[in-house]
Amino acid sequence: MSQQTDKIEKDVNASTANKLLVICIDRDNDVGEKAGIITPVIGRDACIEAAQRLALEDPEDADSNSIFAAIKTYEDLISKGYQVEVITVAGVKNRGVQADEKILAETKKVLEEFSANGAVIVSDGEDDESVIPVIQNVLPVVSVQRVVMKVSRSVEYSYAVFGKYLKMLAYDSKYSKFFLGVPGILLLIGGVATVFGYTAEIFAVLVSILGGAFLIRAFDIDRIWSNWSKPTPMGFIRMFTMVAGILLILSSVPSGVSSVDPELIKSDMQLITIITDKVIVGQFIAGVLPILWIGMGSIFAGTLLSNWMGEIPRQISDILRLIVLASLYPTVIQFTNIMIYDEPSLTLIPSLLGGLAVTLVSATILFKKYRKHKDQEMVSD
Repeated sequence: MSQQTDKIEKDVNASTANKLLVICIDRDNDVGEKAGIITPVIGRDACIEAAQRLALEDPEDADSNSIFAAIKTYEDLISKGYQVEVITVAGVKNRGVQADEKILAETKKVLEEFSANGAVIVSDGEDDESVIPVIQNVLPVVSVQRVVMKVSRSVEYSYAVFGKYLKMLAYDSKYSKFFLGVPGILLLIGGVATVFGYTAEIFAVLVSILGGAFLIRAFDIDRIWSNWSKPTPMGFIRMFTMVAGILLILSSVPSGVSSVDPELIKSDMQLITIITDKVIVGQFIAGVLPILWIGMGSIFAGTLLSNWMGEIPRQISDILRLIVLASLYPTVIQFTNIMIYDEPSLTLIPSLLGGLAVTLVSATILFKKYRKHKDQEMVSD
């Protein structure tokens, strides 16, 4: 700890700060979720009580040690003659943007009472330290201290840790669904298929199930679906527009097929000949396009509406997505005209330039409004 203290003192001396705020960051809000403590926690005694309560609730949580480390840093700086205050700030359980906004708001609240001109950050890992740029918006960070737990390296402790993770895979539903559920389904299907003599056929089914499970987990499809299907007004809006959009997109395929002139397709034509005929492809795209675009627009509009209702700060991207979709429509229509009617390729340029101009102008207007809104919020704060 003495090396950490020397480093902090060196960092502080290198800066012009003389009124320091020691900030312990708990981005996933363990102090609130496990110990029921409301943040920000301000002052030495309050932080000691918070660390003790968290340690009693979960002795293995590293955040209690981070709070104690922040208190130790506070006392060391006090002994050096600095004006110092120590606080603990927390985000939310799921981290992300909401956690960073909460930590920033709590830091601003403390600065209203203690007008520091420098911050010393204490954390237990890179996840908490990712908030540092957020804090730097309101207070210069003069030093960062990472708390590393000292643990035994003996084989017995290694086995204990390994056993703990195996127990987590077996009994924690968040992990057991994938690591036990998927292999269990595969073994069950394989066993039943072997009994009935479908060993060869079932291999394709097992590989498909395993591949689907990997894709779902790799792209967080299960989490995305759970968020989209939450029983909230925003969740129902997203669910409805997503299902409606998918149905419209699927229905655009038969619409495109019916748009193709039957006289162009002969009974003896091979598939490769059909899909390389530019007139057929152009007619198919022209038939697909309106319903496909409406389906995609339904999905994008649902995302925009749910974010607007939930006051999620992603509305600019959602609006731009719809504008880009609308701007691309004339370009794709002109592309189908080129394929069907042999129009010159240069006729594609005006629609491309027009769509690009609309997108750039819209993006400029939206970002100006967003910056104006953010500036007004900073002034009001």
